[in-house]
Amino acid sequence: MAGHVGVVGMTELTIPDADDRGDLGAFVGRVVRLDAVATVRLQVAGGIVTAWASTPFDVLATRAVHGTLDPADVTVPAPSLLTALSVDRAATVDPGTGGLWQGELPPPEGWAVVDDVPAAEVERLTERGLALARENAGPLGPPASLLDQTVLTVTAATGKPAVKVPMRCLFALSGMGFVGGVDGVVRVSATGSWLRLDARYGAVVRRRITTLPLLV
Repeated sequence: MAGHVGVVGMTELTIPDADDRGDLGAFVGRVVRLDAVATVRLQVAGGIVTAWASTPFDVLATRAVHGTLDPADVTVPAPSLLTALSVDRAATVDPGTGGLWQGELPPPEGWAVVDDVPAAEVERLTERGLALARENAGPLGPPASLLDQTVLTVTAATGKPAVKVPMRCLFALSGMGFVGGVDGVVRVSATGSWLRLDARYGAVVRRRITTLPLLV
């Protein structure tokens, strides 16, 4: 839902486990490092708090931890949330209010796993892309044509259409520090219109670039 506004008043975010609080704090810290005025949207369902944030690569980043949230859907300034998690360090904190969320979120249901890609392969492709970006960067950073270039095509064993992963998704994974080394895998999932990459420390999500069939 576009233009979501945080609820005015006290917001209570409760994350009982200290490791989960640390994980969410690290996530928000990376968000702030990429964009000092970013906002984070928090949602809760079934005892799981999911955090969403935009990145400079026009890709959403997300992280989920066990906890509760009241109200159940709120958008907060990322610096306020980071302060609450890293300074207050309590199980229950006030993450702040007054954030404005622009854009839409992917659906919670309807995802199908396409395949797992070795993390080492993702790291290799990312390093090559970063080198190209440095060579071709202009005043506004890498050109959109480079960011939108397909660097990975993943095909499910069931014979469903291939899923194309653009460079900007790998840059977002790297910028958020989600891969966490060359061990492990990056899981590629998709719906008809969304793409998701799940790595060790979080996931990135973006609308898929699809070619519409010609009308006869």
